Amino acid sequence: QEPLAETGGGLVQAGGSLRLSCVGSKRSFSDYNMAWFRQAPGKEREFVAAITSTEMTVHADSVRDRFTISRDSAKNLMYLQMNSLKYEDTAVYYCAAGQTTPLTWRASYDYWGQGTQVTVSA
Repeated sequence: QEPLAETGGGLVQAGGSLRLSCVGSKRSFSDYNMAWFRQAPGKEREFVAAITSTEMTVHADSVRDRFTISRDSAKNLMYLQMNSLKYEDTAVYYCAAGQTTPLTWRASYDYWGQGTQVTVSA
């Protein structure tokens, strides 16, 4: 079993909403920074949002005001609420956990899930 696992992806029409979840196993991630990244076909994996152990959050400009990251450390869970979805949000979404900064860098994260597909139809 992977240390992180994403659920909640799927097919949605533009303008719709989805909520992604990431559950941690094998260890507690309560003192870790956690983040969502995404990778569209033919593109680099890019930062979406991050949340620290003290629940400070940062969101990429492209999703600010549409996506919200949150966590429930007691349950080893993290969420990404995605509203007003656009076609360009189509990607595989990955959750990650790490203890270094910057929060927006892939290299700051040591643990990754296998990803969940989000497809937004135009």
